[in-house]
Amino acid sequence: MSKPLVVGNWKMNSSLREARTLAKEISETLDDPKGIDIVLCPPYPYLFTVKNEIEGSSIRLGAQNLYWEERGAFTGEVSVTMVAEICQYVIVGHSERRQHFSETDEIVNRKIAVAINFGLFPILCVGENLTQRENGEASTVVSRQIQAGLAGIESPEGLAIAYEPIWAIGTGVPATPEIVSEVMAGSITNTLKGIYGKDRTDEIPLLYGGSVTAENVEAFVTLDCVSGALVGGASLRSNEFSDIVLITSRVKTSD
Repeated sequence: MSKPLVVGNWKMNSSLREARTLAKEISETLDDPKGIDIVLCPPYPYLFTVKNEIEGSSIRLGAQNLYWEERGAFTGEVSVTMVAEICQYVIVGHSERRQHFSETDEIVNRKIAVAINFGLFPILCVGENLTQRENGEASTVVSRQIQAGLAGIESPEGLAIAYEPIWAIGTGVPATPEIVSEVMAGSITNTLKGIYGKDRTDEIPLLYGGSVTAENVEAFVTLDCVSGALVGGASLRSNEFSDIVLITSRVKTSD
């Protein structure tokens, strides 16, 4: 089975001082919990700051995005080589990138391919919006995003999938465990099995994201189909993020 994984996505938040303090507090609070991978994804300008603060701990560093070219006239972009020099993980296809920056499944696929090529572990985000859910299209949408995003990706090694229903992100209204199980044990797992087979699919961490808190995370990670969480707003509070990690570790690594 896949190793538990908890990822903190800070999005476009924090000052330099706040980023340093947050990373330091999380690193000090999480005294190398066993059996779980922890990743912090701060804004680009703070990657080196956070890297220095988590040095020597088991926490790993991730980027929130990347551009697929190594270099060139792409003002404002951050290349895959720049990210790969200091990060181990990268978030790809987050709904906010799809919605606000017009990222298509084809763009997401290019980013995943180049991330893997440069030794990064991509976290592919998928999820339906409220209209799609109400129309009964959630499974179809998520399956299409996975198939298109992973087109031509022969090995899932290092890959993680994060299910983030768009209607639950930042709203304070998470999906129910029943909905999460329906999508993650259903369309996500079945689509991955169709691409990679059962054994390799079992090794892919499946994360839930969408208004995850220390109060509700146990209900999600108790599900067999959930390996961990992609945490947004709660990852900006060191004590709460640490609690989410420790709860996940306790549930997923208990005998």
